[in-house]
Amino acid sequence: MSMEWFNRVASELQEQLESICEEYDKSGHMSINQASKHPRIEFFVETDKDEREYFFTLLFDPHNEEFYEESFDPILQQPIRIMLDDITDIIEAVHESFHEFMEEDDGDYYDLEEEYEVLDGEITLEEIDVEWETPEVTAFQIEDKIEVTYQFGIDSANGDGVLRRVNRIWTEDSEFFEDESNFSFKKEEASTIIAMIASHLDNMVGFEEIINE
Repeated sequence: MSMEWFNRVASELQEQLESICEEYDKSGHMSINQASKHPRIEFFVETDKDEREYFFTLLFDPHNEEFYEESFDPILQQPIRIMLDDITDIIEAVHESFHEFMEEDDGDYYDLEEEYEVLDGEITLEEIDVEWETPEVTAFQIEDKIEVTYQFGIDSANGDGVLRRVNRIWTEDSEFFEDESNFSFKKEEASTIIAMIASHLDNMVGFEEIINE
């Protein structure tokens, strides 16, 4: 395993990004973390409250000496790696993510008062207009007992990602129940969500294990 390629890119990246983008030069920053199994370079901007808002994470596989970013394939329903073969690819990916982030920032983040409405003293999530990018994909199924499906879409109002989860349950008395829930997230959140799930899959218990107990 070698860190030579990682160190070379890390030493040049900030300067090259600043040289090609005046806006990044004013507000873009990066931090380097070599303590993890796969070292990473995280890119962020600082807010007026001296807080960091991250917009891109670049990871490095020291065994294969490859840079990559994490994403999620909604068709395969699994995390994927997008390989970045050279420093030009890396700069383009970071630069594009920076401007997408800044455009979304100008368009405001979630306003909770707009996302929720109060009806008869109860807080109810407002309906959102979603353009579904995938059909319903079955994540788990036991015939005539339970079915869990997922569907991925884009909120047409703000461009957020939306995961729709539907539980369908059949009881022994032939009763049928269906429960639906939606989870919305910003583009910048996706890689963190994917990484957290992938890192803890081995600790989770599956439906079949519960049923067979």
